Amino acid sequence: MTGPRAGEYKVLVTTTLRPAGPEVRHDDGRRSRPYDICVNSRRVGGIQLATDARFGPTAGRIEALGSTRPTGTAAGPRSPRWPPRKCCAAGGAGRSNSPCPRTPRPRCASAALGYTERSRTMARALTRPGGLPDGSVDRPMSETEYPAWWDAVVAERIRSETAQGVPLAHAERTTAAEHDALFPEGVATPGQVLRVLAHEGRDVGTLWLVLRLPGQPGGYVRDVRVAPEHRGEGHGRSLMLVAERETLSAGRGSLALNVAADNVPALGLYRSLGYRTTAYRMWKPIL
Repeated sequence: MTGPRAGEYKVLVTTTLRPAGPEVRHDDGRRSRPYDICVNSRRVGGIQLATDARFGPTAGRIEALGSTRPTGTAAGPRSPRWPPRKCCAAGGAGRSNSPCPRTPRPRCASAALGYTERSRTMARALTRPGGLPDGSVDRPMSETEYPAWWDAVVAERIRSETAQGVPLAHAERTTAAEHDALFPEGVATPGQVLRVLAHEGRDVGTLWLVLRLPGQPGGYVRDVRVAPEHRGEGHGRSLMLVAERETLSAGRGSLALNVAADNVPALGLYRSLGYRTTAYRMWKPIL
């Protein structure tokens, strides 16, 4: 048998996805299904694919990904090459996202496939928080302050999602549904912490902290907001200290958050406070 040149051989490799279970329809509208990854009909791994409830039916998510490698003979048993990775991929028409765990290998592999970082999850174990700077105090958000705060959160989220290709109507609908689910009792909803930071008698920022979130062992910062005219004055750090204090007071020992890849000041702040990256959200165009 000869190849293109003496001593060379040409090997044909075919990679396919084979359904490994039935499609599942979830309460939030997602559809998901597991697949075997096969090379020349031999299973070499598995992947869980799903539509994305947040980004709409044209978006996809990689919910889990793992590979195996043969041991012994070619027909022998297989052992895991690395543990199955929890991964997310979300994208609309013309794009796809995929967050990966904080390990160099999957992140580099995603980058090699054309994925770029959209955001990352950061977390840290908590100890006793530091005190607020002189002149700074925080208080619970009032019923009268709540509507304007929520309108600002909604507007920013809709702007962010439509910029990523989510249809406006879908972004508005899912944001309204999220509000109903997260705040059934408004500002007094248990598990949702809303605080206002004041400095020298003037309100300078707000904090939204979730104390019970599926998949999170500790607290989770959903929103840190500093008034534009007061940015760069250290109030973001103060709001994070408030978040840590409230999390510890609730008996939770860790705190996590998500930050956009291009938010350089926030990344610097969280690193300086001891937060470390635990997952990346990657994305790429697919159409």
